[in-house]
This record gives sequence, C-alpha cells and structure tokens, in this order.
Amino acid sequence: MFTGIVEELGEVTAIERLADASRFRLRGPVVTEGAKHGDSIAVNGVCLTVVETENGEFTADVMQETLKRSSLGALEPGSRVNLERPMALGGRLGGHLVQGHVDGTGTILDRTPSEHWEIVKVSLPAELARYVVEKGSITVDGVSLTVVDAAADHFTISLIPTTLALTTLGTKQAGDPVNLEVDVLAKYVERLLAAGVDPLTAKESGQ
Repeated sequence: MFTGIVEELGEVTAIERLADASRFRLRGPVVTEGAKHGDSIAVNGVCLTVVETENGEFTADVMQETLKRSSLGALEPGSRVNLERPMALGGRLGGHLVQGHVDGTGTILDRTPSEHWEIVKVSLPAELARYVVEKGSITVDGVSLTVVDAAADHFTISLIPTTLALTTLGTKQAGDPVNLEVDVLAKYVERLLAAGVDPLTAKESGQ
C-alpha cells in the first residue's frame, strides 16, 4: 500500500525487452536503501517487485499485462520516473490509500500555468469516469492529487511548485500518457451496493 507522496525522482537506466515481458533497471538511491529481493516499489504509480539491488539501482520484471495496462511500455533508458516505497504501518498517511494497481491510462490534454501553480487537464477513460469526483482523490503517475473539476471524459488537477519540481508531472507535455489509479474505496462501495449491501451497516439490504 502506498500514499501517492513521491519520495524520489528516479531514472530508467536500462530495459531488456523480452518476448512477453521487460526487465527494467532503475536508479533510485533513496528508495533502494534497505530494499531487498521481493520488496515493492511504485514506479510512476505501478507497484513493481524488486528482483535485485546494487549501487542505488534496482531491477524489476514487468509482465505483458502491466505493459498493456500502463504507460511503462513507453519508457526508455534515460526516462525520469516517480518512485515511492510502501507506507509503513503506524506512519502518517500524507496522500490517500494507493495500491499501485493502475486502472487505466490518460493523456495530458492541456497545461495552464499561473503565478504559483499550474492547472493540468487530463483525459479520462469512460470506464473510470464514475469514480472521479470534484475534490476527490486520484493518482496520476503515482502522485496523489485532488481533482479540481471532473467531467465525463476528462478531469483537471492543480499542481503546486513542489509537485512540479519533484515529480515527472513538471515536465509532462500535452500528448504524454500518464497512469491513473482511482480511489479504491469508491470501487468497494460500488461493489457492495451492486450486491445489495449497505456499506454503513455491512448487512444485506432488507435484513
């Protein structure tokens, strides 16, 4: 489980393309400190399993399903990436609950800079629109953000200087793909209601 608060701006150092997967090597001295085989690290919001670490770098195998559902397949050696370690139990939840399971991808449509922040418009797949609401939470390339406006086919986010400087969202341009993860709590509530369960009482309706 993650919080969507990016710890480090890392870099892809190598990619080995395989028949049905890819092996990524990424530089991230902060997130690899104490990391070992089997640990999890979120890369642009995608939860990956560490294969090995060495000299501030780690490798991770990315299956075809992940490449198909996320924007990781578009990365090349030299690409910058947002990195985050899993949250520690008992620690502060600075963003919101993030699983690192990408629900789909969007595209940067427009950027509107202002004096102290920047408004970014992102396309929204139709199947995810019902989970995105004004003032709700969404994860974009692993960054926990608050939705400013939500429409049927897009949403907007407001980026503060810290986010612009310390994550890849500061350099994304119109046309660039981004990974999206919606609030998992909204999906659970939807599933419970569809099954006739009252989320407030956890009882079957009519009982």
